[in-house]
Amino acid sequence: MTSLTIVSFSTLARDPRVQRQIDRFAQEYEVTTVGFGPTPHPAVRHIELPENTRAWPSSKKYLLTRRFGHAYWDMSAVRAARTALEAHVGQADIVLANDVNTLPLALWLAPRQGIHADLHEYAPREKEHVRTWRWFIAPYQRWICRTCLPRVDSVTTVSPGLAAEYEREFGVVPEVVTNAAAYEDRAPRPTGQRIRLLHTGVARANRRLESMVDAMRGAPEGMTLDFMLVPSEPGYIEALQERARDLPAVRFRDPVPYTELVDAVAEYDLSIVVFPPTTFNLEHSLPNKLFEAVQARVGVLVGPSPDMADLVREHGIGDVLPGPDAESLGAVLHSLDASRIDRFKQAADASASALSAEVQIEAWARALERISAR
Repeated sequence: MTSLTIVSFSTLARDPRVQRQIDRFAQEYEVTTVGFGPTPHPAVRHIELPENTRAWPSSKKYLLTRRFGHAYWDMSAVRAARTALEAHVGQADIVLANDVNTLPLALWLAPRQGIHADLHEYAPREKEHVRTWRWFIAPYQRWICRTCLPRVDSVTTVSPGLAAEYEREFGVVPEVVTNAAAYEDRAPRPTGQRIRLLHTGVARANRRLESMVDAMRGAPEGMTLDFMLVPSEPGYIEALQERARDLPAVRFRDPVPYTELVDAVAEYDLSIVVFPPTTFNLEHSLPNKLFEAVQARVGVLVGPSPDMADLVREHGIGDVLPGPDAESLGAVLHSLDASRIDRFKQAADASASALSAEVQIEAWARALERISAR
């Protein structure tokens, strides 16, 4: 059996993208996983990193003096991984490295056959809305990309926009593996007289979710909007609730476990997936919630984010707003009726297999096969 080491500085069992990699390769390869939390799969050997370690650089002296190599190897999570993996150097056949912060470690492991990098974000602009991050961490991220990406054997990322930027800036040509949800065998639910809208996800201020609340002020009679939000920034959900206090059609419900999310989405008619282009990664995102809506067989409303807009138009699964603002959303809400929404749902049903995780992740399998074949 070819040995495969999957490395991610995340809690593996709670990282859907990494979990898909592990589930796909656990029986086909001799898999070792490296990351936070307990073992993510019964068929793998797991190296658990200490919970109190960090995978972000914190040494001001190294970042300010641009000694980025020192900054990387000084991180406590990297030090812990290096200690735990000392005996593995040169022993693995392939390393699957998740995100750029694992790339120097993957190169240090010196696998016999090669390295595949799966990049979940465009790393040099990941938190560009934070000034201190732009000043201190962005140059460090660019250093890793510049020095490590040319040395790996293949690359994947999550959307066409991110892939194009990695190619333009660093000369690598990533294949796209979307954050698709697993295929669900279900039928669309006919739209009734009451049109139910839903927005799920992390509650962050740079996503400007208040525009969805404002769009409901003049929404058609009988239309409702539910938020299912995961807290991220203190006070933001409370601010949204206060903004919607005089709108009985806007409700907030508790988030459900990931394994129950598609079933919850299927209770609705349309999923709203509208983000303003406040960051490069947000502008070019293809978020999980888009694919969860497809598997739930509901339609979607997206903003003019190019990657989402292209996918929605290609498959006919919803409407593309002219802008990511309350006025644009409000206008589209008034254009909807049950028959139109049912067409979106039927298109989602027709696209569910092609847009499923089972189809998307085969790009990883092909990449590892190419590395192994050499």
